[in-house]
Amino acid sequence: MNDPSIGVAVIGAGMVGRAHANAYRNASTVFDLDLPPVRLVAVADVHEPFAADAARRYGFERAETDWRAAVEAPDVQAVSVAVANHLHREIVEAAFAAGKHVLCEKPLAPSVADAQAMVDAAATSDRIGAVGFTFRRSPALSAIREEVVSGRLGRVRHLVGNYWTDYGFDPQRPMSWRYQGGPGSGVLADIGSHLVDLAEFLCGPTTGVQGTSMTTLITSRPKPLGVAVGHAGGVPLSDERVPVGNEDICTFTAAYDGGTIGTFSLSRVAYGHANTLRLDLFCENGTASFDMTRPAEFSIVDGARQRCTAGVHRAVASVCLPRSAHGLPHGGARAERLLRLPGPSVPRSDRRRGEARTMSRHGPRPAQPARAGGGRRRRQAGPGLTTFL
Repeated sequence: MNDPSIGVAVIGAGMVGRAHANAYRNASTVFDLDLPPVRLVAVADVHEPFAADAARRYGFERAETDWRAAVEAPDVQAVSVAVANHLHREIVEAAFAAGKHVLCEKPLAPSVADAQAMVDAAATSDRIGAVGFTFRRSPALSAIREEVVSGRLGRVRHLVGNYWTDYGFDPQRPMSWRYQGGPGSGVLADIGSHLVDLAEFLCGPTTGVQGTSMTTLITSRPKPLGVAVGHAGGVPLSDERVPVGNEDICTFTAAYDGGTIGTFSLSRVAYGHANTLRLDLFCENGTASFDMTRPAEFSIVDGARQRCTAGVHRAVASVCLPRSAHGLPHGGARAERLLRLPGPSVPRSDRRRGEARTMSRHGPRPAQPARAGGGRRRRQAGPGLTTFL
């Protein structure tokens, strides 16, 4: 009798890898019960204490210090790749070759050549490949997209996107892979990739980019005397400082199908902004806005109201909106009550958990032939997951 469950492994036990591990642990609390059960098989990290700690904390069966052990394991059917960007290609190619489903963190790759190689690997496999753009799972952003796609707001004329964080504002934060690499591998790749994806989610394919400006304000950082986790590090620092190789701030303008213009501002040194993403869509028939500090809400102004009550109105995501009803660990009225609580709700962990549960839809199945020309196509691996097949 075949085991209907799907075994998952997380490669990388740092900040993002732990987010994936936690998501898989909680994935069965959302969506329908007829999906394959998730088996928490392995966490792999070259630093054994990280791998062992993450496996223990999140209930995985074992820890590995070599990612190949997880990729080649017969009890693993799907892997999350949550390591430094320049390591993605080798792991993703090996995972597809081993017949695994792959959820790779954003950005997919540090170069077009590496990204294309991963696309090609996916195209020759019958497995599912996906990139972790979690904001597509936001009920509020999905509701805004529905207002655009339905025609109620009309064509987007101008999109303004800001993503400001402060994880790099302190010059004494230790050097890590996030600060290494050439121009474009810093704040643009790290958090800007989310905005770039959301702009296409709302406005369609990018047709041009211009006016890009990149600035490095903190030009060196101390070398850590140990292995750091996350942005803060939490390890002793040496007196040696290492040059920063990429940008702290990035601004640019983009164009989209139909003549839409997008303007963007990104920063990892915006003091006081722990994780601030904001989008404003100025459309033919109205305006819609999203602010991640209140993630269950969006604001909208259109012609649907009489003049005496016209103006900007706040909408709170409810279970009738896309990504809501089956994306929270509550059902029906309980979910709606949660969403209507004052202030922020629908945290990132809920988006990540929904992403993991969607990945678990793709359990063991008969092999299928690869699609001809699949390396040039994009399709959905399920709600909120962009594949690179």
